[in-house]
Amino acid sequence: MRAVALTEYGPPEVLSVRELPDPPVGPDVVLVRGTAAGVNPVDHLIRQGLLRSAYPHHEPLVPGFDVAGTVEQAGPAATGFAPGDPVLGYVRRDDVQYGTYAELVPAPLRTLAHRPPELDATRAAGLPLAGLTALQTLQATGTHEGDTVLVYAAAGGVGHLAVQIARELGAARVLGTASERNHDFVRSLGAEPVSYGPGLVERVAALVGGDGRVDVVADFVGGDELRAAPGLLRESARHASVVDPDVRAQGGRYVWVQPDPEQLAWLAGRAAQGRLVIEVQQTFPLQQAPQAQALLEGRHVRGKLVLLV
Repeated sequence: MRAVALTEYGPPEVLSVRELPDPPVGPDVVLVRGTAAGVNPVDHLIRQGLLRSAYPHHEPLVPGFDVAGTVEQAGPAATGFAPGDPVLGYVRRDDVQYGTYAELVPAPLRTLAHRPPELDATRAAGLPLAGLTALQTLQATGTHEGDTVLVYAAAGGVGHLAVQIARELGAARVLGTASERNHDFVRSLGAEPVSYGPGLVERVAALVGGDGRVDVVADFVGGDELRAAPGLLRESARHASVVDPDVRAQGGRYVWVQPDPEQLAWLAGRAAQGRLVIEVQQTFPLQQAPQAQALLEGRHVRGKLVLLV
C-alpha cells in the first residue's frame, strides 16, 4: 500500500510517501480503504516523538488518527460492517504504527462508525477526533439546556465544532474566543465572538451582562486563558481542558478523548443533516503531508486540514 511514514522523529521533512506492506487484519478489526485523512495537532506530536512515553511506537510509523473511506475487509468478529460500506473513524489503537495517512487503515471496531451517504469523505475526515474532543469536553462540564458557554479557540478545528455542539446540547448562549479576522466566521456558527488576550474577563462580562459570568468554559488553548477560567465561571468546577492537566488544580476536568462509535455516529448524523458544519480550510494530496503539518503547527488554521488519499 501507499502511505506517508517516518523512520525517525523530527521536523515535517521526516515524513515521506512510501510503499509499505498491507497492514494485518485482526478478528475484530475493519480494514478501511482510505479516501481522506484528517490532520490534527497530535499528529505532529507523534512525528516529533513526544508521545513515545504514552504509547508504544513502531517504525516505519504511519501517522494519523482520522479516516473516512470504505470497508475493504472485515475481520471474522467485526460484525456490522461489510465490504463497500462507507465509514469514518477515530482510529486510536493501543500502539502507534498503522495510522490513517495511508491507502489501507486497520481500524478496531471500537473506533469506527458508519458514514451517512449525505456526508462526503472530505468533511467526514475532519470530524472524528475534533468532534469527539468537543463533545466529550462539553459533557465533562455538564453542559445542558439554558447554559451560557464560553468556548476557547472557537474558530479552530475543535472549537468550531464545540460551538455548534453546545447549541445541540441546549446551550442558550455560546461565546467564543477568536482573533478579529475570524469574528464573522464565529458569528456564522451561532456564537458571539470575543477577542483573546488581556482583559478577557472584562470583555466577557460586558457581553454577558448581569453578573458577568458564564456557566461553562471549554478550554482548547491552555495558558493564560485557562488561568482566567475560574474568574469567568458562575459556578466552580464547570470547566474542562484538553490541553493542560493543571485544570484539575482549579477544580475542573481534564479530558483525554476516547474513541466512541455511538458518539461518532451521533456527530456524523448531525453533520449529514446540516446541523453540524465541518469547516475544511484546505485539502492536500497525500505527498504534501509535511506541508499540511507545518501549516497546522503555525496555529492559524480555521477549522480543519484534510489529506486526500
